[in-house]
Amino acid sequence: MPSLNQQILVAACLGLLIGWLVGAMPDEAAARTSVLYASTLVGGVFIGLLKMILVPLIFTSIVVGVANLQAHHQVHRVWVTTLIYFVATLALAMLVALIAANIFEPGAGLSLTLFEDAMASFEARQLTLPEFFQHFFANLFQNPFTAFANNSILSIVVFAIFLGIALVAGGARYGNILVVLQEFLELLMRIVGWIMRLAPLGILALLIRLVAEQDASLLTAVLGFIVLVFATTLFHGIVVLPAILWVIARKSPLWFWRGSREAIITAFATSSSAATLPISMRCAQNNLQVRPGVAGFVLPLGATMNMDGTALYEAAAALFVANLMGIELSFAQQMVVFFTAMVASTGAPGIPSAGMVTMVMVLQAVGLPAEAIAILLPIDRLLDTVRTAVNVEGDIIGSVVVQQLAGAAAPAGDVPQADRA
Repeated sequence: MPSLNQQILVAACLGLLIGWLVGAMPDEAAARTSVLYASTLVGGVFIGLLKMILVPLIFTSIVVGVANLQAHHQVHRVWVTTLIYFVATLALAMLVALIAANIFEPGAGLSLTLFEDAMASFEARQLTLPEFFQHFFANLFQNPFTAFANNSILSIVVFAIFLGIALVAGGARYGNILVVLQEFLELLMRIVGWIMRLAPLGILALLIRLVAEQDASLLTAVLGFIVLVFATTLFHGIVVLPAILWVIARKSPLWFWRGSREAIITAFATSSSAATLPISMRCAQNNLQVRPGVAGFVLPLGATMNMDGTALYEAAAALFVANLMGIELSFAQQMVVFFTAMVASTGAPGIPSAGMVTMVMVLQAVGLPAEAIAILLPIDRLLDTVRTAVNVEGDIIGSVVVQQLAGAAAPAGDVPQADRA
């Protein structure tokens, strides 16, 4: 019987093929309607299962990870190394985007009249930089029960960090609580293993729907921009991030691909770093031998803050809109895009359509009209596939790199899940 890795790879290929065939059918065809309904149902169940396990997994993995790191006096070193890695890879991603956009000038020569109707009917939600930071910091500290109910991931991470440090500071008095949380984390990872048995079917369904519902005429109109975003994002994911992995951890890209393939393909199909997190943690611990303490700290934080693909996309999109409008952004304005996109991708506020709000903020930072985001909305779901896959790749590579830089030897009692009896 084929391994789970092989089943997921075959399912992804079949999903793309069947989606293309379904997309070629007339809209009123009964077969098209039936396949799309079935794929929506199956894909929704798979995403629902991942979301069901997400919040308890993030909470327990962060608490246990921080407690283990703190107990072995590693938390400061891991925290600093993680932040340095996040900032460095975000900066490299945006540098790739800005260089490529200046060379190939996506959008130059296209007529803005193609998008007038969309821009006229779209009302952009605008947020100034001070308002952004206000939302961001307000979202950091919430009632934990409210955060759990609203899936406020950043708030859950912050509360879990405090709780993990408090468990260690309390010493043996709270040892039983930590033991219970460690057992609960192992229980959750067992449930993740069950969910993964449905992954091939879920990924097949999600990709069928994604490919079948694309508007071919619109994709043709902005083909140059789509190709540029795909190419630069893939360059970052295939060249830049593996180079960092090789230079720092001396691990080959093939070793990484074999170990993380389940998570990267799931990220491509779901377009959600958060929903993919349970699978990312499973891959990092079981396949790449990242210690649970490191994986449980770096990966949930990365799913919230480390968005290489998103930062790259927002920087490229700002230059695409500028070219459409015939505006040449100066070096200083491009630096504004650089830093605004970094801030926006790192801490999207906990409000509806947060990704679109931060994209508006990047456009406004250099005087571009917020309504131009309507041009990007129809192709956003397609582009989101590759950038989410790279976001997840960056997080998993980050866990390997941080473990290497912060100390490769695993402390006693902190061994990968696969090695436990």
